[in-house]
Amino acid sequence: MARNVVISGGGTGIGLAAAQVFAADGDRVLLLGRRAEVLEKAGVPGALTYAADLSEPAGVRGVVELVAREFGAVDVLIHSAGGAGHLEAPAASEDPLDRVLHNWTVNFRINTLTAALLTEGLKDRLASPGGRVLFVSSIAAYRGSGSGAYAGAKAALHPYAHDLARELGPRGITANVVAPGYIEETEFFGPAIDPARRERLIGDTLNRRAGTPGDVAATLHWLASPGAGHVTSQVVQVNGGAERGH
Repeated sequence: MARNVVISGGGTGIGLAAAQVFAADGDRVLLLGRRAEVLEKAGVPGALTYAADLSEPAGVRGVVELVAREFGAVDVLIHSAGGAGHLEAPAASEDPLDRVLHNWTVNFRINTLTAALLTEGLKDRLASPGGRVLFVSSIAAYRGSGSGAYAGAKAALHPYAHDLARELGPRGITANVVAPGYIEETEFFGPAIDPARRERLIGDTLNRRAGTPGDVAATLHWLASPGAGHVTSQVVQVNGGAERGH
């Protein structure tokens, strides 16, 4: 039976790869993102698209209304929206503390608030039983990210998923996190990654290769399957052995 799958950040990278996997199963997919033109070019067969800023309640309300009208219930909710805050518009001020405030605020808005607001908005529409909520975190949640802002924003998803798993468990709904390592073919590093950094990140892996969006999408697909029905409140790492977690 076809499922209803909602994917934030669905126009590129991991979100797009996940959309392709679920659509190939015959599932109905709704792609969410900030850029309408990117969503329109995604080319996922049969997918609906909706452009909204999910860090704003107004944007999430629009999604909730669309889901109520087109889907009714949500079987799988995947949060892959987010990214590196330094790629967003810079702080208007040169004051060091203003820049710290901006960096942390931007990272939490795009990586944490988008997931929390969308989850809370759609929580009552999650299929009971059988619903799945899946968050895309990062290896940075364990290793840090330089300033700490991006890593902190991703790490915040871990306890939220645990609390959600406890709350929704009695309804037969699971909540899990996938934490990728270095993944190529995404927008995370901007136009290009420094070759030396790429070599170092691949050198950290045990299988000596970069990850792909498809690697993460396959893990998300499994966590959404009946076979993962007793897996909840977990952080599944997809990083080629670069980090074992704690």
